[in-house]
Amino acid sequence: MNIKRTDIDALNATLTLDITKSDYQEQVDKILANHRKTANIPGFRKGQVPVSLINKKYRIPVLVEEINKMIQAQLNEYITKENLNLLGNPLPKAQEDVNWEEDDFTFEFELGFAPEFDVDVKGKKAITQYEIKTDDKTINDQVDRVRENYGKLIAKKEVAERNEITGVFKNEDEEIQADATFSTVKIKGKSNLKKFVGAKVGDTLELKTKGLFADDHDLVTLLKVEEEKAKGLDIPVTFEITEVNEREKAELNQEFYDKLFGPGVIKSEDELREKLREDAAQQFGQQTDQKLLTDITEALIANTKFDLPADFLTRWIANNGENEFTAEEAAEEYKRSEKGLRYQLIESTIVKNNEELQLKFEDLQEYSRTMIRAQMAQYGHMDATDEEVDQVVARIMSNQDEVKRMSEQLQNEKMLKFFKENAKLKKKELTYEDFIKEAYDA
Repeated sequence: MNIKRTDIDALNATLTLDITKSDYQEQVDKILANHRKTANIPGFRKGQVPVSLINKKYRIPVLVEEINKMIQAQLNEYITKENLNLLGNPLPKAQEDVNWEEDDFTFEFELGFAPEFDVDVKGKKAITQYEIKTDDKTINDQVDRVRENYGKLIAKKEVAERNEITGVFKNEDEEIQADATFSTVKIKGKSNLKKFVGAKVGDTLELKTKGLFADDHDLVTLLKVEEEKAKGLDIPVTFEITEVNEREKAELNQEFYDKLFGPGVIKSEDELREKLREDAAQQFGQQTDQKLLTDITEALIANTKFDLPADFLTRWIANNGENEFTAEEAAEEYKRSEKGLRYQLIESTIVKNNEELQLKFEDLQEYSRTMIRAQMAQYGHMDATDEEVDQVVARIMSNQDEVKRMSEQLQNEKMLKFFKENAKLKKKELTYEDFIKEAYDA
């Protein structure tokens, strides 16, 4: 078999595979001989079927299968030997029906190459690294929320501020009929709140969805409408009140502390506040880390310029996806996935150039051990032996899905640490409410 590569440009090439009879004849003859031994054809004893009949019945299917196997093996060998950095897989070029009665064949494949480029992690413009203050107000609010969540519900006949209301939202034209429970603290604006306060069980309120709640996402959960539809939704709805409850806050006592964190873990209000402060700092840290990683990713995509073999990738999507795509659908799919592909290539380049970011099997094992010990500790198993942990780790490492999930998680952690040490950052401390407003334009 002869393979010839023709470069079209830096990102595209064609592979031409010339196959002659000598490449496949021996293997095809061997398979046909085996078919002759086992073929069960009426009128002939097993093993005595004429060769001409065997060839007529089996030769082309066997030939097609063997040539396909040969092509795949040769393509893989060539790509490995030439160390080609491809995007997608080789894409067969469209050709007229192959005449399998001939002796020699030619097949062509399109290749799309990953571009070569440099990545400036530091960048010119500093990226904001948020730090959320766990101030007294934040902790006081959390204490109140926890006390309310574990408090008692007291049935009321009339709505007052900070009550929980249960009822049914309706709009026949929009086919909305949704049971909902929410607190009056979710209601936006004094005029809307005034409609609720003083209303009684059994009353039906006339409302407008626009500006009804402080967060438009509440329309998704309470009215059961799709997220896209909830944005700026401006329709009339009725709300029939079926139940009103006042939530009496739980008392700050040992029974309450034990419910929250287990017997004896917390023994005073001061300890409760310190524990909530620690938990909040960890939770806020996760949110600010995710925001930082997202912002750095967006900046790298915007500032790292390189071309992609877009036409090749669009055709590859059309021909190799799980679902069949038209040319227009493939173009749209490529447009949706382009940013993700660009970041994959950027991340791959950063990892290739920084050995400390490259995942090793030992890294995954140790990461898995740490996770297992933490999970065991959560369930009270504080003194797990190395043997117990390693048995669980072995089961995890034998599961490909779990290994993939952990690899992505560990890689993200490594990348975040690398960015914190190398990217140009400016720190900004603010409250959680201000963080939400500024970071997510809420």
